[in-house]
Amino acid sequence: MPTAKENAIGLYMEGIRDGHPREAVAKYTGARYRQHSTGVADGQEGFIAFFEPFLARNPQREINVIRALQDGPHVFVHVHQSLNDGESKWVTADFFHSDAAGKIIEHWDVIEADTTPNPSGRSKIDGPSEVTDRDKTDANKALVRDFIQTCLIDRQISRMAEYVSAEHFHQHNPTLGDGLSAFQEMYAAPDCPLSYQECFLMVCEGNFVATLNRARSGGQDLCLVDLYRVEGGKIVEHWDNSEPVPPREEWANSGKF
Repeated sequence: MPTAKENAIGLYMEGIRDGHPREAVAKYTGARYRQHSTGVADGQEGFIAFFEPFLARNPQREINVIRALQDGPHVFVHVHQSLNDGESKWVTADFFHSDAAGKIIEHWDVIEADTTPNPSGRSKIDGPSEVTDRDKTDANKALVRDFIQTCLIDRQISRMAEYVSAEHFHQHNPTLGDGLSAFQEMYAAPDCPLSYQECFLMVCEGNFVATLNRARSGGQDLCLVDLYRVEGGKIVEHWDNSEPVPPREEWANSGKF
C-alpha cells in the first residue's frame, strides 16, 4: 500500500506535472478532500475545476519535489515549479493530512515566487535534501517547537543561541544573509513588523522540521511556512515561504488554516 508521502507526491506529479487532475485526485485522495488553498474549492471536483484551466494556461510544466517529509498521517513537500519555459517560477510548500489508508484528505499550501539568490548566494530551494537522523525526530521536533514559542512568539530574542547554531547557520530567506546575528537583528529591530501568532502544524522527519504558522506583518495576516534543518541539537539551516491571507470574501473554502 502506498504511503501518505507517496500519495502526496503522486497527486503533484500525475495531477499537475503530467496533466491528469481527474485521474490523480481519484487515485490519491480519500473519501473527502478538504482544501485550504483559498482559491480552490473543497472536494475532488474543486481540485479538477481549478487545475484544468491552470493546465490549459500552462502547457509547459517542470515540477520537482525537492524535499518530502512524513510524520504520522501528515506530509510536507517542498516543490519548485517552472512554467512555460521559465516564464514564471514558484516555490510551493505543501502540507497534507491522510487517512488510515494513506489517502490524502486535507491540504494546506503557501506559494511564493522564486527569487534571485539572497545576500549569501543561497536560493529558496538549494541546500541539503536528504533525510537523516530519523532516530532524533522527536527531539528535533521538540527543539523547533520550543524555539518558535520562546523566540518567535514570545520574542525572547536573546535566547536564540540556545536553539540556533552560532557557528554555522545557513539562511535561504531572500533578504537575509547567513549567520545567527542577521536573523537576530532582523527580528529584534524595533520597527520589525513581523510577529508570529501560532505554530498551527508541524511535520518532522529526522533532521528536517517543517512548520505552518499564523503570523502578522504591518496589520496583514500571513500564512508562513518555515523549514528547518537540525544538526547536533541546533538549528543549522532555514528556508521559508510567506503568503498574505486574502480577505474572507475571496475564499473558495474555509480558509488558510
